[in-house]
Amino acid sequence: MSILLFLLASASENTAFFDKHYPLLVGICILVSASLLLLVSLMLYRLYFRYKRGKFGVKLTSKLVLLFALMGILPGAVIYVVSVQFVSRSIESWFDVRVETALDSGVKLAQSMLESSRENLTVRATRLSSELSGMSSQEQNALLASRFKNTDGDIQAIVINDNGRVLASSETSRAAIEQNLPPTTILEQLEEPYSTIEGAMDNPDTPENEQTKLSIRVIVPLNGQEHVYLQLYQPIPENIATNAESLRAAYSEYQIRSVSRSGLQKMYIVTLSLTLLLAVFGATAAAFQLAANLARPLLLLAQGTKAVAEGNLSPRPIVASTDELGTLTKSFNAMTLQLAEARSSAEKSRVELEAAKAYLESVMTNMSAGVIGFDGHFRLTDCNDPASRILKLDLKPFIGTELADIKGIEHFASELIQAFTQLSAQHAAGNTDEEFQLQQQIEIPLPSSPQQKESYQTLLARGSSHEVNGEDHYIVVFDDITELISAQRSIAWGEVARRLAHEIKNPLTPIQLAAERLQMKLHSKLENQEAGILKRSTDTIVNQVTAMKQMVDDFRNYAKAPPATLVSLDLNALVEEISHLYANDDTRNAVHPKLAENLPRIMGDATRLRQVIHNLLQNALDACNEVTDRPDWQPNIEIITEKVHYADASGKICIAVRLSVMDNGLGFSQEIMSRIFEPYVTTKERGTGLGMAVVKKIIEEHGGKIDLHNRTDIQGADVSILFMQLAPENDGAGSQQS
Repeated sequence: MSILLFLLASASENTAFFDKHYPLLVGICILVSASLLLLVSLMLYRLYFRYKRGKFGVKLTSKLVLLFALMGILPGAVIYVVSVQFVSRSIESWFDVRVETALDSGVKLAQSMLESSRENLTVRATRLSSELSGMSSQEQNALLASRFKNTDGDIQAIVINDNGRVLASSETSRAAIEQNLPPTTILEQLEEPYSTIEGAMDNPDTPENEQTKLSIRVIVPLNGQEHVYLQLYQPIPENIATNAESLRAAYSEYQIRSVSRSGLQKMYIVTLSLTLLLAVFGATAAAFQLAANLARPLLLLAQGTKAVAEGNLSPRPIVASTDELGTLTKSFNAMTLQLAEARSSAEKSRVELEAAKAYLESVMTNMSAGVIGFDGHFRLTDCNDPASRILKLDLKPFIGTELADIKGIEHFASELIQAFTQLSAQHAAGNTDEEFQLQQQIEIPLPSSPQQKESYQTLLARGSSHEVNGEDHYIVVFDDITELISAQRSIAWGEVARRLAHEIKNPLTPIQLAAERLQMKLHSKLENQEAGILKRSTDTIVNQVTAMKQMVDDFRNYAKAPPATLVSLDLNALVEEISHLYANDDTRNAVHPKLAENLPRIMGDATRLRQVIHNLLQNALDACNEVTDRPDWQPNIEIITEKVHYADASGKICIAVRLSVMDNGLGFSQEIMSRIFEPYVTTKERGTGLGMAVVKKIIEEHGGKIDLHNRTDIQGADVSILFMQLAPENDGAGSQQS
């Protein structure tokens, strides 16, 4: 800035130098101003960006920047306006506008006079060319000499061709003629009349001793002759040329000084403008720096407060000052240190609590019993995975839903709600001194269809209440005891069978022997009619005793069957062996084996499984033999083996073997489907009802599952057995057929 002010002071003494180097000075000024503008713009952008993000301290910084900017702009603007007005009026006063106007008018007057002389000479040349056309050279010389000699001695006239050869002239002196010959370049390109004013006014490079010589040259084509031209050359009087040149020189000098005046004005204005910009930008930059120094401690505290709110309790940088702001930052760091210690203690307690909670959740997840919790309005609040597995419904999405509104467990929910409502009412009325606990066995009907048997799932539920935030909450632990009850029922029936076999079998043999003795002793002593009655009576006694012996044997087999011996077994071979036994005239077209290839070997007892297959095939044949209302009907029994896949309790995909017996008989009646595996349940007139019970017991000994339902494609039944215990792959033992 100081250098520019020095140049400004020197400009008035050397205006030509500074006018010559004015673009360089302007470029330097623009570069410096642009740099300062870029710096201030960057600082303003950062301030605006912080303002948009709502940074703390941005308002204080904005106010300080505005205040200091106004302190620099207002005085600088006043000085700038006054200085510009002063410089403009002072420099303008150095020049008189009337003198400039007079010089301009004089130059234009001289130019008008010369132009008038040129036009007059052009008219004379045009007329003369018409007169000279058609004349010979001698006639042309005579006409030019008579026309311009003595009368217009100052005008020289010549006739010349395009090669520069003079054909006629008003001058007799050869030197005078050659001195004023036109350039050949003009003659070669001439197509129209040519006229010009030659001399110092047209050529600034004319030597100083010839600066006052002016002349008019006019060249026109000669009419009727090609490449022949007439030139009139007239020198301007010396006094007129001198005055015109003096006027032109004075006007040129005035214009040069006027241009210097404009450059000086521009230099002053640019320098003053740059001074104003430097003052404004410097004040703005100083405002930013001062605002940053004042707001830095406050910004540190604001950042620390935000960090504490976000959970970051690390110490903040301390302002190295002894004023109140430095003391405040130290106190803030001490406070954050105490908060960090408190949070560390709380975090330790939280980790311990989460570990205990995770342990409890792990126990609840891995226990076999289901656990559900609900509040006083019977809304589900929590559950474990076994609860969803036992109820066959994912309960997690229903947390917060009332139990009665959860589809699929309506019966279970109504039993729990009713039981807890009654216990709660009794406990509130004081009718019981027992602890508020629930223990109840609940039977839930499972989904069924017309083709499937109706079955139930038995749950043993135990529950209690507890208080959470002054509100009653309940927790229920339940187990699926369906299989347990079935096992207990089987044990009970086994005990009954053992006692019946013991009590009934002893008197059967004496009864049969007594009847046979009566037949043998009395048959020959009676008449034919009485003998027939005796025979029929004794036969009836013997037949019924035989039937009762068979029933007792079945009871004994059901109650005291030896444990199965499981070995590697080829199920296809066993099925083919048994199928051949039914290939007689009555069943030749009824039993159709459909055996899968490469069937895995199973672990089984051939003797016990042979009894299972015989029982299933015999039941299917009996069901087909009972069909009497289907014309053109043929019995069809399919025994099918296949390899299947299933998911175990852990979700792992395993391989199993399925044995299915399908018939097109009457199917199972709905009355016995739910109890078909219980003893004494049968629809046959002479059946004992122990066949399917024995089949189920044998399959359970093999670790398999049995399921039955009526077919949906045609009328008939479908019994499916799933063998999940497969033989090791390296076991090459053959089937045990004994």
